[in-house]
Amino acid sequence: MRRAVFPGQFDPITNGHLDVIRRGANLFDELIVGVGVNPDKREMFTLEERVDMIAELLSDIPGTRVQSFGGLTAEFVKKSHATAILRGIRDVSDLRYEFQLALANRAVGGVDTVFIMTGDQYALTSSSLIRQIVSLGGDLKQLAAVLPANVVHRLRKKQKSGRMIPLPDTPAT
Repeated sequence: MRRAVFPGQFDPITNGHLDVIRRGANLFDELIVGVGVNPDKREMFTLEERVDMIAELLSDIPGTRVQSFGGLTAEFVKKSHATAILRGIRDVSDLRYEFQLALANRAVGGVDTVFIMTGDQYALTSSSLIRQIVSLGGDLKQLAAVLPANVVHRLRKKQKSGRMIPLPDTPAT
């Protein structure tokens, strides 16, 4: 069985991520979307919220499942009995960064990385930028083109509840 892991923080998951998942699911018998924990980053959504949102989105993509993990990606890949890591590339700067990660994952875990170029329409989409727009009170209607509907819905609920969403990588007040 050809099994791969598509790791990320997915805070939030975007249509660009879904594009990579859908296309990656065609390359592997099973694709595990690994939702990682990064203790150095401020989260807009909890780990549980991210896993729930992704599970909803994967329900119509055969051969996919979501699982949370902590620690090294290479270790999670080994524990999952996967043979590859799937990564999406938006531009040259992504490729430079991802190339370094791929070398590290190969050195640490002996795991190969498969790169997929994202669709042109997602080249400028990033979860960090979305978190910043939302935290500054940006219009969620404008984000509907780059975010799945269930993510927009949960963001609206957070805005209505008055729950503060911290700026990326800054302490909450």
